[in-house]
Parts: sequence; C-alpha cells; structure tokens
Amino acid sequence: MSNQSSVLTKGEAETNDLPDMPVEASESGKREQVNLQIHLRKIPLLANLSEEEMRKVKAELRIKQFARREIVLQKGGIGDSLLFLLSGQLQVIDVTEDGRAIGLRMLNVGDFFGEIAVINGSTRSASVIAMSPVLVAFLPRTTALHLFSHSPSVANQMLRHLAEKIQRDSEFRALLSINNTSRRLYSFLVLLKQKKPGNVEVVENLPTHQDIANMINTSRETVTRALLTLVQQGIVQKDTHRLIIRKPEALQKLVQGAS
Repeated sequence: MSNQSSVLTKGEAETNDLPDMPVEASESGKREQVNLQIHLRKIPLLANLSEEEMRKVKAELRIKQFARREIVLQKGGIGDSLLFLLSGQLQVIDVTEDGRAIGLRMLNVGDFFGEIAVINGSTRSASVIAMSPVLVAFLPRTTALHLFSHSPSVANQMLRHLAEKIQRDSEFRALLSINNTSRRLYSFLVLLKQKKPGNVEVVENLPTHQDIANMINTSRETVTRALLTLVQQGIVQKDTHRLIIRKPEALQKLVQGAS
C-alpha cells in the first residue's frame, strides 16, 4: 500500500475528508502507519450529515487494516462499534455446532455492519472475515446511537437497510430450502446480480467457488461444474472478479426449474 491513497473514490479531497489519517494494523497484520485520505461523504450512511455531526464523527472514527482471511468481528464479541468497509471485501459467516463455517452474505465497499449489536447493546450474532486485505472504520457505539436518534438522514437509511436486510435474509432462507444444488446456485446468482449502465447484469466481486459453496451449503466441485455449464451455454461470461450475465431470461428459467 502506498503512503497516501484514497478510499472509496479517486477524486479530489472534499471538505469533510480525513487527510493523512493513521491506520492501525491488526495483530497479525504488518505493523506500520499508513497515511490515508478517508472520503466520509462517499460513505452512504454518512453522506448527508450536518457539518456538526460530521465533525463529531471525524473526531471519533478509528481506521484499522486487516489481512486476507483475518477475523474482523468475532461472534459473541461486544457490540461496541459500528463498522464501515472502506476497501476490500468481507464475508459474514456463522459457525455450526460441528464447526462448519456457513457464509451468510458478502459486504462491499461503503457497506456498514455490526448495527444490530450496537442498537440492542448485545453481543455480535455472527463473525465477519476478510476476503481480501481490507480497511475498516470503527465508530464508537455512543456516537453511532446519537446519529441513529438525532440525524434524520441516518435514521431513514437505517430503516431502509433493516427492511432490506429482513427481505434479503428471507430470500436467502428460501434459497437454502431448494433441494436441487444447481438451482440453489442459479438462485444465488440472481440474488447477487446488479444492473449496470447499458442494461447489463453483473455479479461484482464474485466470491471464490469454495466461498459460494459454503454460503449455499454444497461442495466446491458442484459450484465449479454448474458455473462451467452456464459458461458453456453462453448464459454467463466470467471476468477476473465478476460474472456478466449474458442471458438473464435463460438464467431465470433455470431458477424456476425449466430445462
């Protein structure tokens, strides 16, 4: 990582940035100070804060870097901070009684997490692991709760987020109830896809085959075979870190069980 970089955007610094902010390394990470410009107005939850609210956030925010596969949040830990992903990708996981890791969802740049434990004053309900080297911002619980109750823009976004989370979790539970493993994968891709300019549908930051297998409760080999079939049929096209869905209608037919 260079001595100075820009998180969330490569544009010019804004008045509410944190210029040259020191970054803490995790225990297993490289112990060095990294100067960083944090563009707070590029974080969706914070984008519409008043100047006074932003000053308080700037004073309280702490930035930490984690290495790939390092645990960022541990299930059962104290919910003392609201977290923001500034760079890289994270996965929310749970661990079954027999020690098997089950992926719940992916987190991308700009996402916040850990809000349930912050709101309830409870312990963390799941673990979060780094899928790549990441930078994470920690906002203390007292500051986060003040924003939830005093900032209309934050409160509105939080309500939308919680509603979308309930819907997403419901859809994911329905996905896991599908007996056919290939159809589970097709349904998973439909949940992850996003529309881009030009009416192109893509799955950004595609997880590894093993991570997908963990999330939909199947084997890595099954995921590899099913994705290869989609590529061979011209339904999807694989790039380095994303999946382009060339035939959305054909994918939807597979989800519905049509041959």
